[in-house]
Amino acid sequence: MKIFTTREALQKHLLLTRAANKTIGLVPTMGALHQGHLSLIKQAKDHDDEIVCTIFVNPTQFNDPKDLEKYPRTIEADIQMLEQANCDVLFNPDEKEMYDGNEQWHLDIGQLENLLEGKFRPGHYQGVTQIVYKLFTLVKPDTAFFGQKDYQQCLVISKMVELLKIPVKLIMCPIKREPDGLAMSSRNIHLTPDNHHHALILSTTLNWVKSNFDHGKITTLKKTAESMISNEPGIELEYFEIVDGDTLLPAVEDSKKIVALVAARAGKTRLIDNVILSPKS
Repeated sequence: MKIFTTREALQKHLLLTRAANKTIGLVPTMGALHQGHLSLIKQAKDHDDEIVCTIFVNPTQFNDPKDLEKYPRTIEADIQMLEQANCDVLFNPDEKEMYDGNEQWHLDIGQLENLLEGKFRPGHYQGVTQIVYKLFTLVKPDTAFFGQKDYQQCLVISKMVELLKIPVKLIMCPIKREPDGLAMSSRNIHLTPDNHHHALILSTTLNWVKSNFDHGKITTLKKTAESMISNEPGIELEYFEIVDGDTLLPAVEDSKKIVALVAARAGKTRLIDNVILSPKS
């Protein structure tokens, strides 16, 4: 695996890749890699000729400086995992390499910015679109791979691609879970065994809603789900919503895709999860 830390060195390498008529798949990450990330690498390798994984803890998408400070950084272990997954290229820049002083950025992504995650993390998606746009411009991938766990992020990036007419195909890859059902996340490293145990209520509730899903019972299902999670010791529910999978507005009869999304804190660790209810995956 080739490792680059500067934009210039990466671009020189990718010029050779394109000259050889190879397609490029991009997997953007913030590191602290786990099997969920590696599943993205695997799907990318099945799709494209050369895979570029980026590891960059992007400061502009954190609205809480303490959250940025404690975000796990495990670059040596990450490199080992990427090598074992036969990733072709790692781009691991520092902050000065990606940001030139006091940059200004604002992309009008409409109501997506203020719903769900956007409501609880103001400014988050401006930071996400800013760094992903930089990576798309730099790598110019044919395909980019993102995890379904960050469902709203996938919609936001799709909106950016549409607005800015970026020539890239986006692929949303299924959520990878621990054997007990907990959605894999870089933040899981902060969970105590007790936190982890109680956090299982998130996937348990999502699975219950999926098993009992009926268009006519959305209000009842939502209330029961909120009660299930709120009554779990050590869990602080932020939201549980059943929404239209394209708009994230409340699901209606003619919604082609319906998704249940949840955010909660297990101890001090904030977790998100979701499940596609209809059409059934």
